[in-house]
Amino acid sequence: MRRETTNKIRFVLEDIVPPFLRDSFLFRGLASLVWGRHITDLAKFRERAAFLTDEEYEDLYKNHPRVHEGTDNSEICIERIAKDAIGPSICDVGCGTGFLLQEINNRRPDLTQLTGVDFAIDDAEALPNIEYVAAKIEDLPFADNAFDTVICTHVIEHVLDYRAAIAELRRITKHRLIIVVPREREYKYTFNPHFNFFPYRHSFLRAMQPVPHNHDCDDLKRDIYYCETMPEYVEMLAAAQ
Repeated sequence: MRRETTNKIRFVLEDIVPPFLRDSFLFRGLASLVWGRHITDLAKFRERAAFLTDEEYEDLYKNHPRVHEGTDNSEICIERIAKDAIGPSICDVGCGTGFLLQEINNRRPDLTQLTGVDFAIDDAEALPNIEYVAAKIEDLPFADNAFDTVICTHVIEHVLDYRAAIAELRRITKHRLIIVVPREREYKYTFNPHFNFFPYRHSFLRAMQPVPHNHDCDDLKRDIYYCETMPEYVEMLAAAQ
């Protein structure tokens, strides 16, 4: 299923269906017809978020059905990421199958050093110009300012300690940081294993504190697209003019 399709479904479920119905046993029963007992497992997963072991966390993600083919990103987000990326070195944290890096490689041949990171890289498609590293987002095995652009799409909503994750993303970024999260509301019964929910752009900006002056935060058809440029790069551009 394409991201554009699921965004339309999310509009109905999150903005049209009343909250009292979304959190009801009736909705759980109807959703179970599509998702089975996984709907209940996801609800328990969030309820126990503060007490989960690493094994429980990994087991749920290994068993979670893949909704989107290839990537969780919509075409408009992929286009924006490819346009905004500064090279030559790019790191996609939470790369999944490596689909986004492949798309960037196709659209921006000038970006020549591509690295994908995920806590499990078994599903990543091996390509000669992409290096894959297995690591957790809260503890990335890279030096400070290691990459010109760091990308992290549809990951922050999954991370319990998202502030530690964001701090790590900023630490390894030299010029530009790009983050994409779904714009969504929290309900008891959902079709995804998300911990964090950002119903508005300003909801996500609170998570990004301190927000630098040079940033964009846009709503791209139910996805929040955030891009910040490091002060040193802005100063370098100003000096070159």
